[in-house]
Amino acid sequence: MAGASDAAGGLDGAGALGAGGAFEVIGQRGDTLDERLAWAFEDVHARRPIPILLVGMDTPQLTPALLVQAAEALTGHDAVFGPAADGGFWLLGLRRPDPARLLGVPMSRPDTGAAQLRRLRGLSVAMLPCLTDVDDAADARVVAEQAPHTRFAAVLARLGAGAAR
Repeated sequence: MAGASDAAGGLDGAGALGAGGAFEVIGQRGDTLDERLAWAFEDVHARRPIPILLVGMDTPQLTPALLVQAAEALTGHDAVFGPAADGGFWLLGLRRPDPARLLGVPMSRPDTGAAQLRRLRGLSVAMLPCLTDVDDAADARVVAEQAPHTRFAAVLARLGAGAAR
C-alpha cells in the first residue's frame, strides 16, 4: 500500500493512481513488515468491514481466477493462505483483522510461511496453490518456464534476446 501522506510529499488518494476514485490509498504504519501487515488489515477493515486479501510478493503467476478463489474462500473460512516456493507466502486473507496472528512472525526467512501458518492455528484456513516469488533472475526463469505462454515469459524472452546481442 502506498502512503496517503508518505514521506515523499504524499499521494492524493485515488487520483494519484488514475483510478477515478475506485481506490483509497492508505498510509502504512509500523516499523517492521509484520507490523505493517497487521496494521494494514486493521486500517482497511476499519474503513470497510469486509474480508481482506493482502498480496505482498512478486508473483507474476497470480491470476484474476486465483484472486476470486481466495475471496470466495473467505466466505467459508476465517483465513486463506497462499504459500510461496521459497518458504514465504504470496497471499494472506483474513475475514477479520487479528494483529496477534501477524505480529512477531519472522519475515523474509525460509520459515516465514510455516511461522505464519502456525499463527493461524485455531482458525479455518483455506490453502491456495504454491507460487514462486520472483526475487532474482533464476526465479524469473523458473516462472517463465512454468507458464511459457504468458506476457511475463514473453517479456523475459525479449529481455534475454536483447542481452544476447
